[in-house]
Amino acid sequence: MSMKRFVLVGMLVQIISCCSNVFAQQTEVRYLSGTDNEHTVKWDFLCTKGRNSGKWTTIPVPSHWEQHGFGGYDYGRDYVTYGKNFRFHDEQGQYKHRFTIPQSWKGKEIFIVFEGSMTDTEVKINGKLAGPVHQGAFYQFKYNIADKLLWGKENLLEVTVSKMSADASVNNAERLADYWILGGIFRPVYLMALPTSYIARTSIDAKADGSFAAQVFLQKPLQASQLKASIFDSKGKLVSSFQQSVSGKDSVLVLRHQLAGIQTWNAETPNLYKLQLDWLHAGKKLHSITQKFGFRTIEIRKGEGIFINGTQVKMKGVNRHVWWPETGRTVNAKIDLMDVQLMKQMNMNAVRCSHYPPDQSFLDLCDSLGLYVLDELAGWQKAYSTKAGAPLVKEMVERDANHPSIIIWSNGNEGGHNKELDDDYGMYDFSKRPVIHAHHRPGNDFNGIDCNHYEDYYSSKKILEEEPHIYMPTEFLHSQDDGGGGAALYDFWELHWRSKKSAGGFLWALVDEGLVRTDMNNLIDVNGVNAPDGVLGPHREKEGSFFAIRDIFSPVKISWPDLLPAGFDGTVSLENRYHFSNLSSCVFKWQLLNYTKPYSGQKGASVLKKGNAASPDIAPLKTGNLSLNLPADWRNFDALELIVVDRHGEEVIRDIRRIKSNQTLFNAAMSRSGKDSVTIADNDTLITLKSGPVSIAINKATGLLEKVAYADRGPLSFANGPVVVGGEAKVQSVTATKQGANAVVTVTYTGTMQRAVWTMQPGGWVKLEYEYAPAGTQQFAGISFSYPENFMLGARWLGNGPYRVWKNRMLGGRFSVHENMNNNTMTGSYPWNFPEFKGYYANISWMEMNTVEGKFLMASEDDSLFVRLFNFYGLSGPKPHPVLPSGDISWLDAIPPVGTKLALGLNTNTRVLGPQSEPKVFDGKPIKHTLWFYFGLPSPEDQRQQFTMPSVNDLL
Repeated sequence: MSMKRFVLVGMLVQIISCCSNVFAQQTEVRYLSGTDNEHTVKWDFLCTKGRNSGKWTTIPVPSHWEQHGFGGYDYGRDYVTYGKNFRFHDEQGQYKHRFTIPQSWKGKEIFIVFEGSMTDTEVKINGKLAGPVHQGAFYQFKYNIADKLLWGKENLLEVTVSKMSADASVNNAERLADYWILGGIFRPVYLMALPTSYIARTSIDAKADGSFAAQVFLQKPLQASQLKASIFDSKGKLVSSFQQSVSGKDSVLVLRHQLAGIQTWNAETPNLYKLQLDWLHAGKKLHSITQKFGFRTIEIRKGEGIFINGTQVKMKGVNRHVWWPETGRTVNAKIDLMDVQLMKQMNMNAVRCSHYPPDQSFLDLCDSLGLYVLDELAGWQKAYSTKAGAPLVKEMVERDANHPSIIIWSNGNEGGHNKELDDDYGMYDFSKRPVIHAHHRPGNDFNGIDCNHYEDYYSSKKILEEEPHIYMPTEFLHSQDDGGGGAALYDFWELHWRSKKSAGGFLWALVDEGLVRTDMNNLIDVNGVNAPDGVLGPHREKEGSFFAIRDIFSPVKISWPDLLPAGFDGTVSLENRYHFSNLSSCVFKWQLLNYTKPYSGQKGASVLKKGNAASPDIAPLKTGNLSLNLPADWRNFDALELIVVDRHGEEVIRDIRRIKSNQTLFNAAMSRSGKDSVTIADNDTLITLKSGPVSIAINKATGLLEKVAYADRGPLSFANGPVVVGGEAKVQSVTATKQGANAVVTVTYTGTMQRAVWTMQPGGWVKLEYEYAPAGTQQFAGISFSYPENFMLGARWLGNGPYRVWKNRMLGGRFSVHENMNNNTMTGSYPWNFPEFKGYYANISWMEMNTVEGKFLMASEDDSLFVRLFNFYGLSGPKPHPVLPSGDISWLDAIPPVGTKLALGLNTNTRVLGPQSEPKVFDGKPIKHTLWFYFGLPSPEDQRQQFTMPSVNDLL
């Protein structure tokens, strides 16, 4: 997302009142705290228990006190981890801050506003209670303190924040949760001065047909006054204005107006307008406010779907907690922007604000950049009481009602629904948005929508085919470690996309919630398997699923073969999965590429020719063709890349297809002719083949490669192969012959493995031809070799990458030259280095292995082989999963799918996640492959690096 568009949002400089955006000349705001985690103000502070307790010092506000060395750490599920006798930390934070009031504020209404503090908050001004103790952590609240202030003197603000609430239901709703529990004033605090007669707030209902209505709440209405409404477009042009008389009794006024030619709001074209309300009396303005809004109509058509502006919309969504590792839920507008950008980059159109309302800057960004929002009352698995919850619903809805991005209110999560509060949302939302229950039990549909969590593929299919309700899982495909997220998503999304009653769904979750622990030398703690649930790392590091989700959710679905056929004429099949946008609004670019070569020290490719294709006229939800109009010599290049850019200038998808096969690409990269002769040495146990500096030895009893050596550096530890995986093998014979200039060792087997033929060519190139016949269901199938993992420095390869794949997460990679260092990390754990080095890699043409023993090269003549690198797992748990082939380095025809953390052991029973998550089934027919090896550095003429490439572009 461009910074220009961010600047247009202007959320940081736009001061917001508790219920509306306000006009600076009329409402004055003075911050007592800082505005975010990068701009804080120090207040006096005392923590009553735990670390650094019992003494007055200072603390930055806003913040969580744990992150500044006070109190103790709690994770919401600690009551499960440590049992029923566990007790959360119950310290209090006592704050003091002194401030003065401008003399110009005398006679005005003055409020103190808290945007969020956890949990019970008692506020005193000059020793007097400002009002009732506020209970509930995530909600904006205020007190009128005009009668408690001192003029011309310092005023004393005293705030006591109790980490645990005195209300049991508040603790149940907010603390018994799957997230970190942090105390303190974590959002800003400010003073707000208003005239004695003022506009308290407005609640807007603007429909897609141009009808405009608004409730306007007036304090101390005056007889014979008028309310003038002016509506401006996004460029500041006045669209319409009208006014209505106000009597002395009109504390709530309803404005209605009809506009023509308006531009509607949706996530693809988030058109915003601005309402300016001027309250006039006796020729003067009493008060003015401004409020952004959008024209859009939300409908729940029972048994059909969710409709925005008359069009059925499916949510491509994710769950998001407000989070930053160093500062917890105290964030800033840049972090909010980053998260919205990342969601848009994944081609998402929706976000669920789990499990509490976010900062307003986040909602401002969703309004301006376009995301459908589910705004949620807290209640993780237990609900607020009616007494505690009713004022929190009011605070949430009054603050957020005018955000056009919010299309649904969510009344709690997974059993945390107080049904007595369902009707409360409409009391404060003039547009009467739908209310849902985000639940995890079947049969809990509400308002025609079933949101049941973590159904598998087949139970989801059954719900969509047989149940009468709209199905929209507000959590699915739990993304712990490397499972879930993008894994299995293709099948789930195709199912939802093609099902009439589906409204899409929301992945769990956006980020691994790692917390910098000030009591553990600033270690980032994810509380075991509880918090690393994200598609992104704690600082938004991109995992492999990020790129898979991006491809799967792409609104431009591209259909063309991995290897372009000889008859390809530049026609590409497209499906438009936008809900509102014609593909003529996108830009389509093509590039012809040549890849960098082995041993070049470079990755990526050179862009040698490029151009734009005419954007096709394909209506939303329709199919059609794109004509690339390629140059006549296009077949002379290695690959063709297609890039699609949307109307906002943001890249939607980037797709590469090979023009040349793996065999052709490798033959073009490396010469395998040499001048050195080949020799065979046969002793009692080994057959040794040698040419130039390279020698290999095959064990006559096992048929396995036993020794590899390169003359000027000694032995190489690559050995013990080919071992068949996914079957059995018993050596039948081992023979050695000279065949022309080559030396050949042939190993025959009984069992799954049938034949392996080693050929040493002049110059030291080694060819391995093998044949095996796997049968039945196999998690993996192919051959393996051994090599010490700790000897590996890294690898460079031509194939899909740079992220590893699973059988049910093949998308997201690009066919190019990639390079990964041996980082020995695992998804979901410190230090979140991506991409991981170890894993399965797809469609490998060649792979250059960099080791402490020197380099060696492996290559395939076939177009669809996987390479497995060392030991790794997708999911942690009692037993890591999935299981792995034998050996360390494998060439495979089949790899396993990965499961998810939740629901009926899906980490092992992946079949229920859909067709791509089923292990591969072989028919027992022989499979033949050819691999090439060079165990050292080929001669300069063999490396064919005598030319220079025009430019090198990292395609990722």
